Amino acid sequence: MNVESKILSREISPILWKAGVTVSTAESCTAGQISAALTCVPGSSAYFQGGVVCYSNDVKVKMLGVPQDMINDFGAVSEPVVRAMLEGALKAFETTYAVAVTGYAGPGSGPEAPVGTIWIAVGSEKDVNVIKLEGDDGRDVNLARATHVALQMLLDLLKKDFPGESE
Repeated sequence: MNVESKILSREISPILWKAGVTVSTAESCTAGQISAALTCVPGSSAYFQGGVVCYSNDVKVKMLGVPQDMINDFGAVSEPVVRAMLEGALKAFETTYAVAVTGYAGPGSGPEAPVGTIWIAVGSEKDVNVIKLEGDDGRDVNLARATHVALQMLLDLLKKDFPGESE
C-alpha cells in the first residue's frame, strides 16, 4: 500500500468514528486494496464492516446482486454495473457508505473498454458519486490511482456529510 492511501485513511478514520457510521467495499480490479487501506488504521473494526473481492462476473451477480442482464448489456466495466455493485455492498454489509470499483487495470481489457478504464462509485443509499478513470499508465499505477481516487472520493463525501467531524 502506498503512503498516499495511508494518509487518506488516517483522514477518513476519525470522521467515520465520530459520526458513528459504517463502510464496506465491493472491489473488482483493485482486489482488496481499498479495504486494506481503510483497515490499516487501528480501530477500523468500529466502522469497516467488510468487503468482497468480486473479480468474476459470477461473484458480482451471486454476492452483490448485479443483474446478469446488466453485465450482458453494458459490460462488467461500466457505470451501471459499478452502481449496482455499490448498492449490493450497502445491502450485503448493511453499511451507511460503500465503495465499489470495476475496471481493466491491464494488461488485458474487454470489448466495452480499453485498458486503464476504471469505474468508481462511492456513496450511500441517498447519495452516489461515480467517476470514470481513463488512461493506461501500467497495471501498478492504474491500481494505485484507482485506490487513491476512491479513498479521496470517500473522504470528500464524508466531509460534505459531516462538515464538523473532520477538524
